[in-house]
Amino acid sequence: MTRTIDVALFCFFLFSLGAMSQPSQNLTDCNQLPDTYQSNRNTVLSTLRNRSSLGSYYFNATAGLSPNTVYGMFLCIGNISKTSCSNCVHSATLGMDKSCDSHDTSFMFSDECMVRYSDVSFFSLVEDAPTSSSYYRNDSLNSPHFFNKTLPGKIDKLVFRASSSSSSPVPYFVEDQEHVTQLEGSYDLEAMAQCSPDLDPSNCTVCLGLVVEKFSECCSQSRWARIYFPKCLLRYDISALQPNLTSFGVTTKGDDIFGRTFIAIMIGLLMGL
Repeated sequence: MTRTIDVALFCFFLFSLGAMSQPSQNLTDCNQLPDTYQSNRNTVLSTLRNRSSLGSYYFNATAGLSPNTVYGMFLCIGNISKTSCSNCVHSATLGMDKSCDSHDTSFMFSDECMVRYSDVSFFSLVEDAPTSSSYYRNDSLNSPHFFNKTLPGKIDKLVFRASSSSSSPVPYFVEDQEHVTQLEGSYDLEAMAQCSPDLDPSNCTVCLGLVVEKFSECCSQSRWARIYFPKCLLRYDISALQPNLTSFGVTTKGDDIFGRTFIAIMIGLLMGL
């Protein structure tokens, strides 16, 4: 069951993670906590740092007895190096540790990893909040349907492959690079999808379905997008964009010359009959 996050109880702030290309977002519930919980939280954060140093892309940890149990996890993007993963987890956990020692819930999204801890178990659950999305719309295109015929189909295939890859070296992670050609033009598409390994294949599909729904609402006309849910993510980047100007109702000079030549030939043939 998804845990609802009361925005009124959460403080938002941004902080930079060293060499990371984008700032992270940290969500924290500011309640006064007993010393026992803080000690368990510190144990979980330390455990996550240690496991990331061993080359893991995912790990979850639990410390303490109820009502002071702390649950934590990290998930790194599947195509970064193990060193980058470890650096991201270290920066995130140290940031959580320093930001405020009275939080019973904290969640951090960044460009390379997501890290969290909570006083409520979230393992094996599909969650629809909190989320993070960033994208760049391509309003310069003359046709609002430039990506519509191909991009959604590519995303759907990526989701299916991710849900079917639980036994891959980085579970539930797939990426794809392809040059796409369609009526409206062509472009290079780099995309990736990933689920947290604590999900089963069915729940991975459900989670990525939520991401695709978010994608269709915000980002289907964007040159690039990053969409993060607590247990899955989708990213894509479009480059080498080459619109087919003829399909937008623009006649090129070569087409115009060909058209006039064709008409002249037809007139000549008709006059010779």
